[in-house]
Amino acid sequence: MGKRIITSLLVSLFVSISLFADGYIDKQTYVYSVKDGSSLKLDRYYLKDDEVVTVKVTPCIVFMFGGGFAAGERDGEQYVDYFRKLVERGYQVVSIDYRLGMKNIGDGSQIDPMRFAALLTNSITMAVEDLFDATTFVYNHAEDWNIQKDEIITNGSSAGAVAVLHGEYAICNNSKLAERLPQGFNYAGTIAFAGAIFSTSGDLKWQTAPSPIQMFHGDADRNVPFDKTEMLQVGLYGSKHIAKQLQELNTPYYFYKIENAAHEIAERPMKENINEICSFIDKLIIGKGNLIINTGEMEIGKPELKKDFDLMDYIKANFGG
Repeated sequence: MGKRIITSLLVSLFVSISLFADGYIDKQTYVYSVKDGSSLKLDRYYLKDDEVVTVKVTPCIVFMFGGGFAAGERDGEQYVDYFRKLVERGYQVVSIDYRLGMKNIGDGSQIDPMRFAALLTNSITMAVEDLFDATTFVYNHAEDWNIQKDEIITNGSSAGAVAVLHGEYAICNNSKLAERLPQGFNYAGTIAFAGAIFSTSGDLKWQTAPSPIQMFHGDADRNVPFDKTEMLQVGLYGSKHIAKQLQELNTPYYFYKIENAAHEIAERPMKENINEICSFIDKLIIGKGNLIINTGEMEIGKPELKKDFDLMDYIKANFGG
């Protein structure tokens, strides 16, 4: 078994665990929208106790699955245990469908960078639109579901992480898409497992500072850039680059870097980093801690992986060719 070195700044890994004797984790499924002839559904996971008279109002995590905007399921088996762990810690989880704009694009060898940019822009726009509509559905049911309206958090894996980061970026930049949300609404925070923000107008620009963002990313990720990749005005800006910008903005964030790790970090935090995730929620979101946290992890003795990729490498890694 490999050894790991972990270094961190301002990190607290001690998170209280919510134990329950009589309650149980329930799941309810709802249709939150119908688009293009298809019903978009969400699953709500929550702690139900038929003996409790006064129900606690809780934060809610809205989750988006991964799959390159081409595949994936809201109730994939790789996610459900993670949802249960979050519910056990005292949160509700809502896992959503979203439309897959890359579903039928075929062989990646036929995609040049400009066509890729157009396809990805469209896919992200659809995913964020669906995220905002699902969020509005949750917000409108918050009182019935005992959800704290100002503690709705987004969380995504891979393509889902791209979507939730874009959601917060859209809100910060007064995007027309954000008009789909309740007036004045912003997420309490964002959690991204191997995510990035895509731009066709050069480097990222934040009109207003975002709510706290937590990012996990491996520095040898060939599917989603760890730092950034650019071609003319087209760029994919990963967790390292976003963290640098957030530090310059002097706004709270939590960046968890895994050295010599690839795209497995799109899922691994759900199994290995539940304490760090809950610490971020409890300290930076609920506790409103004005903190910048940078954590590094390295596995000793692991063979060195390639880390220098261009835009075509990312296209081929995600779509073949």
